[in-house]
Amino acid sequence: MSVVAADAPFADWADAVRNRVERALEQALPESALVPQRLHQAMRYAVLGGGKRVRPLLTCAAGAVFAAPATALDQAACAVELIHAYSLVHDDLPCMDDDDLRRGKPTVHIAFDEATAMLVGDSLQSLAFALLSAPGLLADPAAQLAMAHQLAVASGSRGMAGGQAIDLDSVGVELSVPQLEHMHMHKTGALIRAAVNLGVGCGGALGTPAATALDRYAMAVGLAFQVVDDILDAEASTAELGKTAGKDEAANKPTYVSMLGITPARELAQTLHARALGALDDIDGDTTRLRQLAQTLLRRGA
Repeated sequence: MSVVAADAPFADWADAVRNRVERALEQALPESALVPQRLHQAMRYAVLGGGKRVRPLLTCAAGAVFAAPATALDQAACAVELIHAYSLVHDDLPCMDDDDLRRGKPTVHIAFDEATAMLVGDSLQSLAFALLSAPGLLADPAAQLAMAHQLAVASGSRGMAGGQAIDLDSVGVELSVPQLEHMHMHKTGALIRAAVNLGVGCGGALGTPAATALDRYAMAVGLAFQVVDDILDAEASTAELGKTAGKDEAANKPTYVSMLGITPARELAQTLHARALGALDDIDGDTTRLRQLAQTLLRRGA
């Protein structure tokens, strides 16, 4: 495992975490040569060698506040990233967002086929919970169970999947800003909150005042992340995004940009950033990496 000094530049720390998580994902995913080979090849294609790994970074940054063990953080970070990867595979399907580019390469259903893509998503989801429920991951089995429960809720109809359902129902529909926020607190925010909470759980701090403060941080960061995504979808190129630019506007989906405009959307992202940092002020511990992550996510749409 790469060891990075506590005062190392953020980029060095982030690269070290990404490399560590990448290695853990490579080990967790079935080898391509194992039967059924095509499914395992597609699973590895969907997960490895791409993505910003924002959620694993959040898990590890939150866990660092409580000196969580690296082995547990690696497993938790992999679990949340596998859920995220499965959601992207399914979101890109023709029955959902119907996209043919993800992370700068053909989507899974294009590179393989639709049936394989469905099975990839199913398999990545079950693998996530296999990792998080592995015996002995944490010394406290009750805390480990609580973490698995949090990820399950965040992934399902009361979280990410429910938000996607609302999103599909909202095409061509005029939403209010609170309704849009409700949708994205589920579709995007739920898994980001889970990522932070898994890091907290690895550090044995679930149920503490610090955990409550970090959940407030995660809620603000999760919403800011979506606001910035909307800005990028409107302004960045396909090459910069690694996925089809302007997709939301073309599909007549409500976004913060379409409802507020670019400048008010940027102001909202700044407000949410300040809210996230304010939540960290209530925590006794080193929250440097969490602050740096919030700033990095905001800069994406600056």
